[in-house]
Amino acid sequence: MGEEGTGGTVHLLCLAASSGVPLFCRSSRGGAPARQQLPFSVIGSLNGVHMFGQNLEVQLSSARTENTTVVLLVGLEELTNIRNVERLKKDLRASYCLIDSFLGDSELIGDLTQCVDCVIPPEGTLLQEALSGFAEAAGTAFVSLVVSGRVVAATEGWWRLGTPEAVLLPWLVGSLPPQTARDYPVYLPHGSPTIPHRLLTLTLLPSLELCLLCGPSPPLSQLYPQLLERWWQPLLDPLRACLPLGPRALPIGFPLHTDILGLLLLHLELKRCLFTVEPLGDKEPSPEQRRRLLRNFYTLVTSTHFPPEPGSPEKMEDAFHQAQLPRACYLVLGTEEPGSGVRLVALQLGLRRLLLLLSPQSPTHGLRSLATHTLHALTPLL
Repeated sequence: MGEEGTGGTVHLLCLAASSGVPLFCRSSRGGAPARQQLPFSVIGSLNGVHMFGQNLEVQLSSARTENTTVVLLVGLEELTNIRNVERLKKDLRASYCLIDSFLGDSELIGDLTQCVDCVIPPEGTLLQEALSGFAEAAGTAFVSLVVSGRVVAATEGWWRLGTPEAVLLPWLVGSLPPQTARDYPVYLPHGSPTIPHRLLTLTLLPSLELCLLCGPSPPLSQLYPQLLERWWQPLLDPLRACLPLGPRALPIGFPLHTDILGLLLLHLELKRCLFTVEPLGDKEPSPEQRRRLLRNFYTLVTSTHFPPEPGSPEKMEDAFHQAQLPRACYLVLGTEEPGSGVRLVALQLGLRRLLLLLSPQSPTHGLRSLATHTLHALTPLL
């Protein structure tokens, strides 16, 4: 994927690797879907460059102009042995909502971190017990409760899904138009790339959905409404308490320092994260700007300071290298004087990594202490 600044246009172009036939092109401008499409002449030219480079063992992945980025997606095995191009184009339309959400200004961050976006409900134990009982009654081990694309609770089977599908499935649910119930065929990139599973979704409250991954059974009619009402009707109040968690991620009243404008907490082993840019109400900068700042800061610290994966060194030189890795870093945008610019700080302790976006009032000499205190407060949650 490619990102441009505000006002820039991003095109995602998918070509058949062997023939160069365009399968689809999706566009985004300023974080929103755009009607502007690439002219066929441009697509043909890009394919010509791609084919020329392929003969020289060079892969063209993107092309840029001052205000536009084109991202080429080529070579998936399922898209190379194409028997019926028009049928494939039709089948790919089911993915457009998901693709558009990746190109747009999403409130989620799992596409970047490859960790599942989660929220912390006020009555998590109660919801987890109901979820496990419902899963047993429904006859599937893979069930989750999702609010606005974020996982509220899930069964052990759901958490054992591979990283691509664990991130993609709730993201897919959050990208689809609202419906009372769905029976949606999905291919799992890691677990079942050639045989589709059924993704069943049942709306409990607006933006709060129950998701089941299963085979030919159970039928949707078995779950709705009898089984649904039996397990979830008594829990309406705890379910309603989940609705504000979409943008906030943390329960109302959770103690956070007033300087915190946004945070990203990752559990590197569990591959789960908490991400919010609205912890304490409205302040400048805007939520969109805060998300962009935290995403860019995550990319910076992951590529330059912290390793992307947790590891246990097995050799002496590995142990020495591990000892040299930084545990904290910060970035000041603007001057370091209190009251100007914003502050970003990252801290890693064990399997957890915390990134904070802080207001201009936060003094630089106190950034590490604030981050350490915040991480200790959040550790019991994730």
